[in-house]
Amino acid sequence: MSAETLMRSHRAGSLRTEHVGATVRLGGWIHRVRDLGGVVFIDLRDRDGLVQLSFDPKWTPREALAVAGSVGQETVVLVEGTVELRPEAARDATMSSRDVEVRVSAIRVVGPAEVPAIPVSRKEGEELPAEELRLKNRILDLRRPELQRNIMLRHRLLQRSRRTLADLDFLEIETPILTKPTPEGARDYLVPSRVHPGEFYALPQSPQIYKQLLMVAGYDRYFQIARCFRDEDLRADRQPEFTQIDIEASFVGAEDVYRVVEQVLVALWDEAGEPIVAPFPRLTWREATERFGIDKPDLRFGFEIRDLSPFVRPDAAEFLRSALAAGQRVRGILAPGMAGLSRKDLDHLTAAAKGAGAGGLIWARRSESAWEGQGTKAFGLEGLAALGGSAGDMLLAVAGADGVTSPALHAVRSDLVRRPGVQPSTPHAFCWVVDFPLFEHDAESGQFVPAHHPFTAPHPEDVEFLERDPGRCRALHYDAVYNGNELGSGSIRITDPAVQRTIFRLLGIAPDEIRRRFGFLLDGLAAGAPPHGGFALGFDRITMLLAGATSLRDVIAFPKTTAARALFEGAPTPVNAADLRALHLRVED
Repeated sequence: MSAETLMRSHRAGSLRTEHVGATVRLGGWIHRVRDLGGVVFIDLRDRDGLVQLSFDPKWTPREALAVAGSVGQETVVLVEGTVELRPEAARDATMSSRDVEVRVSAIRVVGPAEVPAIPVSRKEGEELPAEELRLKNRILDLRRPELQRNIMLRHRLLQRSRRTLADLDFLEIETPILTKPTPEGARDYLVPSRVHPGEFYALPQSPQIYKQLLMVAGYDRYFQIARCFRDEDLRADRQPEFTQIDIEASFVGAEDVYRVVEQVLVALWDEAGEPIVAPFPRLTWREATERFGIDKPDLRFGFEIRDLSPFVRPDAAEFLRSALAAGQRVRGILAPGMAGLSRKDLDHLTAAAKGAGAGGLIWARRSESAWEGQGTKAFGLEGLAALGGSAGDMLLAVAGADGVTSPALHAVRSDLVRRPGVQPSTPHAFCWVVDFPLFEHDAESGQFVPAHHPFTAPHPEDVEFLERDPGRCRALHYDAVYNGNELGSGSIRITDPAVQRTIFRLLGIAPDEIRRRFGFLLDGLAAGAPPHGGFALGFDRITMLLAGATSLRDVIAFPKTTAARALFEGAPTPVNAADLRALHLRVED
């Protein structure tokens, strides 16, 4: 669609050499002003970029020159003029309309602006203002070209995901925002009902139950660009309200879901100019945690974890022998080319391992002649030789239960791959992680909790263990992982109401509570449910990764802080007593 309106003929950043000689009308923001003693140059900005406006007594009326010499940054103006080629030496590579300028014949201020609280234009290398200040002045911050690029990329990715899923015969169906509290692992945001005193809606943590019920209702293939809400502690990659590409399909197995999700991801990366290929490799949850210490491994790098228990000497330190006697293991990473790590580096790696729960870090380095370091006492020269490796390698190891050694060695590995000179083997490493545990054991309550959510079907081979050994059950659950980031999760769902009740009971939910919280789901399943499964892709995170941003706040127009505050609009905020009374609420100190 053309950008032409009653006030403008083109966007400023869209002008090119083919427009030379044309008379144009532009509207935009004053980005920068340069007054060279009678001749004035202004960089005019809109969402397409920058163009230079030139004001010269030779072609600009006196009143227009006066406006150009007095106008301030971020003022909104309408201009009219003729497009001309810029001299080769004067062309600015940072401007989208670098080859041309507009010789202005008329300018009018339509949006006066105060002195901006934060700069929109920055010199190369100049640091941004503090994030809190930028969030308080989000309108100005959103004018930055890099944020505008991010938001426009977000738009393109949204449209591409819609087209891709529609072409795959998925129906876009909206599900309720005001719904029933059915906790899925985080706290719900509750909304009081004015017309039903003492009763509350919840904002959805996901459309999970509704999309399953749509399958029961026969809609076969559903998707939604879903807004979701979770009242939980925030991080750079988490917001209290977020967007996911939500998918569900009937008469499918896991392989069908993999193919659909891969097609969506291939399309999104293509939209961002990054071609990738499918299918993605697969690792079981056990294999991922064994080799990389985490269930979202970054496969761009080596430094895989190995079981070193067989190489521990019989006369090794007491803590090593005790760990092995208790059924624990000694595991480690043989890091090629890392023998040059300094004492300070090793102290840093030790701190990383301890921060993840390990008691310490065992190390040994291989010189041209032999192994050296404290690890020689633990493994002996023969054991170290049996590990293989080459001169210049470093062995880093920890002892303990897998629940300790996995996160500790993941922390060590993460530190190693960030070191100078360590290069990824590929820019894009996708994988599927499958066969997750169905349950996790909560140490505080002593009960089982769902590893993901309670609607995931158990692996058919493990159904027999549901009652007598629930911790042994695998789930028909799968995660998509990219460069060490979880992009989303999905599963094949439970369709038998009896199995669903069993899962609820194993989670410690009483029968009357099951009926109260999940009765509508169980009634739906009892009406005849087809086999179905689905997936949810974290759209904000995908956009952040494709934009090369470091925070979700850089790809969301109006984000919250890590304290869940919206600084620009000042939310949350106290509510007056009359409004609270209408909702049958009272705030207590």
